[in-house]
Formats: sequence, C-alpha cells, structure tokens
Amino acid sequence: MKRKTTRQIFVGSVGIGADNPVRVQSMTNTDTRDSDRTLEQIIDLDASGCEIVRVAIPDKQAVYSLKRIVQDSPVPVIADIHFDHRLALGSIEAGVHGLRLNPGNIGSGKRVSQVVDAARSAGTPIRIGVNSGSIDKKLLKKYGGPTPEAMVESALEHIHILEDRNFELIKVSLKSSSVSGTVSAYKLLSEKCDYPLHIGITEAGTPMRGAVKSGVGLGILLYEGLGDTLRVSLTGDPVDEMPVAWEILRSLGLRQRGPEIISCPTCGRTEIDLVSMAIAVEKRLKGVEKVFTVAVMGCVVNGPGEAREADIGLAGGRDCGIIFKKGEVVRKVRGKSLLPEFMLELEEFLRLT
Repeated sequence: MKRKTTRQIFVGSVGIGADNPVRVQSMTNTDTRDSDRTLEQIIDLDASGCEIVRVAIPDKQAVYSLKRIVQDSPVPVIADIHFDHRLALGSIEAGVHGLRLNPGNIGSGKRVSQVVDAARSAGTPIRIGVNSGSIDKKLLKKYGGPTPEAMVESALEHIHILEDRNFELIKVSLKSSSVSGTVSAYKLLSEKCDYPLHIGITEAGTPMRGAVKSGVGLGILLYEGLGDTLRVSLTGDPVDEMPVAWEILRSLGLRQRGPEIISCPTCGRTEIDLVSMAIAVEKRLKGVEKVFTVAVMGCVVNGPGEAREADIGLAGGRDCGIIFKKGEVVRKVRGKSLLPEFMLELEEFLRLT
C-alpha cells in the first residue's frame, strides 16, 4: 500500500494528511447543550482511542456550551454546522479546533466571507462534507441521482467557494450508504485535488451491519492509499465505533492499538468451552492500550501453532491445555482450572509488559 500524498492541516495539535498516520474520529450523540453529558462521552471516546471528536451545533445555546466543552475536552473538537453562519462564527469564537460545514449552504457570499475570514484568523480548518442524501437538486437532475460524479461535483463547488477566498485549510468527505458509490466517489475526487480526505460509510447501520459495511468500504479505500481520517458510523453508542475503527487499521498494518486477540471459530474437534474463554479474555483486555497478541485456541490441529506464535497463548484440548509465552511452553493445565490459570498468567504478562 502506498498512501496518496495530501496536504497537511492541523485540527488542534493533531496533524492530518501528508506523513501523519490515519486518524480515528467520531461524533457525540449527546445534546451538545448539555456540556456535562457531552464531555463525559468525549472522555469515554478518548479512552477508547478517539483522536478527534465532532459535536452538533444546532443553536446558540449549543454554541454557549461549546466553550466549556472545547476547554475541557481531552481531544480536538470539531463543530458541525448547517445553514446558519452565525453558529460558525460563534463556534470559532468559542475556540473550536475545526468546522464541518458546506460553504454553499450557509447563506450569501458576504456571510461565507465572514466565516472564512474568522476561520483564517483563528487557523481553524474547514471540513467540507458531502452526503449522498443532501446533494443539490440541480446536480441530482444533471446526473440522474446521487451518483459519485454528482457527489464529486458538489464537493468541488464547495471547495472553489473557499479557494476563491484564498482559504485552503480544507478537508473533504464524500459519504454514502453505498459502499461501491462511496469508493468510486473518493477515487474520482482524489484525482482532482490533494486535500486531506475524511473517509466513512454514512448511515452504515446497526453495529453488526455497520461494522461490515465500514470494514469493506474503508478497507478498500485505505488499501488504495486513500484516507487521512476515518469514522466508523454505527447506530448507537459512538464508543462502540472505536474497536471497529482500530481493527480496520490493524488489519491493514496501518496502525495498532491494544492487544490483538486470536481465537478459532470452533468446530467439531473443539472439546472445551472456547467461546466463554475467548469472551472472558476479551473482556479483561478491554481498555488495554499495550500492543501484543493473545491466542485462545481450542483446536488440536492449529491451536498449538497459533498459541506458540502469539505473545501469550492458550491451546486447549480434552481435559487439558498448554499455556505459551513468547513461543515457550509455560505449563500444562488440566480440567476446569484451564481458564483461571491462563488468566493468572495473563495478569503476570500484563504486569511485566
């Protein structure tokens, strides 16, 4: 994989584009006007690996709360603005680290210039976000629907509005609920500009369906070298987006965070309660940021090999199991003590790692 070279911008202290790693982003689903709840969720997101967070700014009261949110947030905050340029101006004044808005949708040219001038003075980047569900009617008519070409032309129109005002602190996203449409749109746009790209499959769905669609779509784009920030959009708690995002990056060798847990899918040869064991290990390692591999295997064919290759591993069979560390047999364990003994070894491993 060779990443496409894009321009570098900064959202707060977080570098995006150029040689920076692909950043993991999310969005709160709390009422931004409730600064306590919003900050609580941001803190949970940060602990789970979120590096940039976006918050909705629907009205002036949300702008009022934004100042405290920005001040106390452990990660840079992006204000999500639609239609009202005054909310953008207020967000910049509140110290927000970035804006998500489409300049063509916030009013007259004079209003756009006011926002651009304020963003330039504060060094606040703007993310242009085109969604297939909100493309201008004239483009839908021109292309016969929300096609990749329509999405790209919409994005370029918004880009030109900013470029005409000599503003280039820009990031762009093109999101659709269609994996193939999203991939095609990003590929097409990447040929026409070198601004950093925020990638995602919008309205991806509930956790299982959303994780699959995001994994496929984002995986293709990242493998093609496209994407400087990403979001896995799932219906529900945004904290649940974090492990999916990081596993996508890990699977492509782009970034790592936390342990990789290897466990077999089980088959007719499995003679231990492997499912419960794997779940217990995963639960214990939730929130651990150290990078290492753990294998929990119940197959006499592949189990010993996988467990030996892991940093710490368990290969279980009928009434017994072998615990490995760094390729060496630590000990053999019998019967119901298999999981408790492995958990003790895991705790010791964590302590010394």
